Amino acid sequence: MASPSRGWTSARISYIAARIFFVLIIFQLPLFRVQCRSGMCTTPIQITSCQLTANEIFPSAVVKALLYPGAAVNSLVSNMTLPKWNNILHMYNLTEVKNASAVVDLQRLEVLCGSYFAVAGALIGVINPGRMSMFGTLLIVWGLVKEGFLGKPANTNPATAVYVSPAMVLAIISAVFSVRYNLKKAVKGSQARPVAKPLQSSVKSKLK
Repeated sequence: MASPSRGWTSARISYIAARIFFVLIIFQLPLFRVQCRSGMCTTPIQITSCQLTANEIFPSAVVKALLYPGAAVNSLVSNMTLPKWNNILHMYNLTEVKNASAVVDLQRLEVLCGSYFAVAGALIGVINPGRMSMFGTLLIVWGLVKEGFLGKPANTNPATAVYVSPAMVLAIISAVFSVRYNLKKAVKGSQARPVAKPLQSSVKSKLK
């Protein structure tokens, strides 16, 4: 039986890992480099924002709210100023993204879907850590591996070639450890399964 201290440690690790993943995603630490509708995207939020803006799924204020924390950090680091709210879409080249071709996104469905799950998992994981962050991160990794090593889609231009940042390793670790595995519950579930017993008639026939 798992001790209370082990359960507390598992919950604590999940809590810390979920918040590390939240910081990596929301503050837009560059994790990779792939082509997207706005040009070159380096974070899951940038890819997600391109889709939200192009398809007009949410108002522009929602997209700006997703982008602003990372834009603020980048501006403070570079020139010690805060970006203007009205210039956020222009900073990320999203003003004309509706007219861009969707082919580039269709060729990278794994990265696109993984970015959606990663952003949603980072936001939800602050309240209730789950498997969404891990699933999204693994999808992104598979999409990057497929394009970078398997050459699908083929890309011969070094300026637009796929690139994976070392910070991606931290994102994978934090996403995996943000999932809280309840070993005690799993053991109880396996012990509670009914065991098949032989029929009494078959036992009597064997004794005869």
